Amino acid sequence: MSGSHRAEGAESPDEFAWLPENAVEAGVPVDQLPRVRRIDAETPAGRLSALRWGDVPPRIVMLHGGGQNAHTWDTVLVALGVPALAVDLPGHGHSDWRPDKDYSPVANAAAVAAALGTWEVGRVPVVGMSLGGLTGIALAARHPGAVDALVVVDVTPSVLTRAAAMTSQQKGTTTLVSGPSEFDSLEAMVDAAAAGAPQRPRASLRRGVVHNARQLPGGRWAWRYDRQTASPELFEQLWQDVSRIDVPVALVRGGNSGFVGEEDVAEFVERRPGLTIEVVPGAGHSVQSDRPRELATFLRGFFGLD
Repeated sequence: MSGSHRAEGAESPDEFAWLPENAVEAGVPVDQLPRVRRIDAETPAGRLSALRWGDVPPRIVMLHGGGQNAHTWDTVLVALGVPALAVDLPGHGHSDWRPDKDYSPVANAAAVAAALGTWEVGRVPVVGMSLGGLTGIALAARHPGAVDALVVVDVTPSVLTRAAAMTSQQKGTTTLVSGPSEFDSLEAMVDAAAAGAPQRPRASLRRGVVHNARQLPGGRWAWRYDRQTASPELFEQLWQDVSRIDVPVALVRGGNSGFVGEEDVAEFVERRPGLTIEVVPGAGHSVQSDRPRELATFLRGFFGLD
């Protein structure tokens, strides 16, 4: 596995046990839930894990944000009801951690492209939120044939520059990635998440934390992702990738989020003429968590998934 490893800790006995809750949030009958299973692929960056929704070739690929994992898309994918693949990026979820700690969008895109090749998935719509959105940009620009349309959720290559000027309250749950790495209990982790997203139902937050937490041998709890650092200058270079993308692109913004400014939108439009822009009212940075049904409706229309 190229010297990489997975975070050790207790595993959930059934990571899909909460899907009925997602179905309720999505307004979908529980008996209509599709089959979901975990699959893996070996890549030069280590093993990548993903959730495979349905038993036929996926019609959409989902890439989560930094400090998240593939389960962040559960409610959206239940609402969409189409075969899909939700990937755990390197260093996140059940994917391997990289010894070199390189979780940059370009490195992530190379790993995702290798995994998609192993899974024989290509020329599909890709949705990426935050770090996943930047990874999607690099994937579309640098790996021709992998992406036939792209939706970037609440991020641009200027995100780190913009975030540096934001308050902790404005950053919401993204502050967790730079907060404590260990907690006395799972509920303490839920409390930390609730402090960052007080508008979100606690049941939803708790489910997200359970998917993103691991119990250490000594009994304490830690996040299921590797610590990472990022350079604003390195991210800014991805504007060149935006200019190279030759597939339809949409930028989805959270109506209550400050992670994308008007200047960022203007630059995106200049570099990618024909850009579709969608603002989701009432959503923060994690649009898929705050307004999953609305995001699913937009994705269905933009990608023509009906």
